[in-house]
Amino acid sequence: MAEGIACFATINEALNQIPYAKLLGIQAVDRDGLPEFYLPFAEHNIGNVLLPAIHGGVIGGFLENAAVLHLMWAQESNEIPRIVDFSIDYLRSARALDLHARCEIVRQGKRVANVLMTAWQDDESQPVATARAHFLLS
Repeated sequence: MAEGIACFATINEALNQIPYAKLLGIQAVDRDGLPEFYLPFAEHNIGNVLLPAIHGGVIGGFLENAAVLHLMWAQESNEIPRIVDFSIDYLRSARALDLHARCEIVRQGKRVANVLMTAWQDDESQPVATARAHFLLS
């Protein structure tokens, strides 16, 4: 996958075109030939200042953007898939640390794709959230 959105530099260029992703500071890196998404800690992403913990909406937006970009990468497409539904499970508080995410396409047909997303901080075996989404493909 060397053409189109498959290039990790192109994923980051696409992220810069998505205003919410740009506001959050989402980045993509190459991990063993697959995209891994990264959200560096930023004070404006804190929701609960007493813990402090990253806002749940920030985590959800991060995972949704990761899934969209992962699908574009997998399809070698520059067209953004449209979300049909999105469901997230918050497993533990996301502390005031960097956040990482990885996506897996569970099933992809001609018109619809099902994607699983996992977000973690220090330890990938202790996710802070998991999500599932269906996307309508172009």
